[in-house]
Amino acid sequence: MSKLIYLDNSATTFPKPEEVYSFMDSFYRNHGVNPGRSGFDAAIETEEMVTNTRSMLTKLFNGDDPDRLTFSYNASDSLNMILQGLSEKGDHVVTTMLEHNSVLRPLYHLEMDGTIEVTHVPFDKHGYLDPDDIKKAIKKNTKMVVVNHSSNVIGTIQPLMEIGKICKDNGVYFVVDGSQSAGAIPIDMKAMGIDVLVFTGHKCLMGPTGIGGSYVMEGIPVKGTRFGGTGVRSAVKTHLEGFPYRLECGTMNLVGVAGLNAGVNWVLDKGMANLHKQEIELWDNLRKGVQAIPGVTTYCAEDTNNQNPVLCLNVNGFEASDVGTMLDVDFNIACRTGLHCAPKVHELLNTVDIHGCVRLSIGPFNTQEHIDLAIEAVADVASIKN
Repeated sequence: MSKLIYLDNSATTFPKPEEVYSFMDSFYRNHGVNPGRSGFDAAIETEEMVTNTRSMLTKLFNGDDPDRLTFSYNASDSLNMILQGLSEKGDHVVTTMLEHNSVLRPLYHLEMDGTIEVTHVPFDKHGYLDPDDIKKAIKKNTKMVVVNHSSNVIGTIQPLMEIGKICKDNGVYFVVDGSQSAGAIPIDMKAMGIDVLVFTGHKCLMGPTGIGGSYVMEGIPVKGTRFGGTGVRSAVKTHLEGFPYRLECGTMNLVGVAGLNAGVNWVLDKGMANLHKQEIELWDNLRKGVQAIPGVTTYCAEDTNNQNPVLCLNVNGFEASDVGTMLDVDFNIACRTGLHCAPKVHELLNTVDIHGCVRLSIGPFNTQEHIDLAIEAVADVASIKN
């Protein structure tokens, strides 16, 4: 069998840099002890790695206090804590139709329980939000605006600076889901007016699965929603309010933090702008190639401006799932089909009734050969019925 052509990097980047694999292995073999709980040398050295990772990410996002950079299982885990921890009965929340279910579902449950009211702002035909639509949706009781920085379906990058200014002018909190953007494009929380940034480690930050987190700016009243051990002040009956303890409890995913540390270092060494330039050039070649194929429809993809390397398409006459199966079985190309955990995106794309689309997403280890073979494969599939 020919070597796998992996074009599912929006789900998780693969492979990881060799430096990530080797550091995770060596660190866990030599420092796989519980940080922050004991005073022996290995525990202290382990805590130093965790602290270093907090500091690197805080600097990457232009935060001030590394203690306010907290770790969790993934972005969904952090979004649940943030959205529940900020919401109070009677609040109104503005979000968008670009959101992943990691935002949509927590908000729906809060709405279903009668805690909040939610407004979903649509995107335009090119896949972008109009900040004025956000402004118009804000009401007197609006507590926060929650926005997906870059869509996992259509790859569009949203105008956070303009939206952040609107939030500041109206006294509402600005929460950003950076799952698809952290590590791919610059995020400056101060310049963009972001109050809470949520990220995951296993995508553009090139870490492993099972690690993510958030950065909460000073003065944002996120309540803790889970309680347990912290390793300090054990006699206190209630969970500690100080950061990072407020949003962390129990033993952390240490090997995940180590992998994230190595991943961030690799991204910084290669240069975020260099990686994005390489990927978006491949994406543009892919876009142009598949758009020239009779019977192929692409969604929102027009040029490389404000775009991440994610391309969704359908082939006339085929279910998306069937196209994905043929790409896998006949051409050894890994992609994703369906609604991509973002059903409201597909509502506006009018692809719900045809069960979504085929997503091809490019990562740092893809090559022009991969793109050429993918274009040929889509053309072969399309030629069957077109």
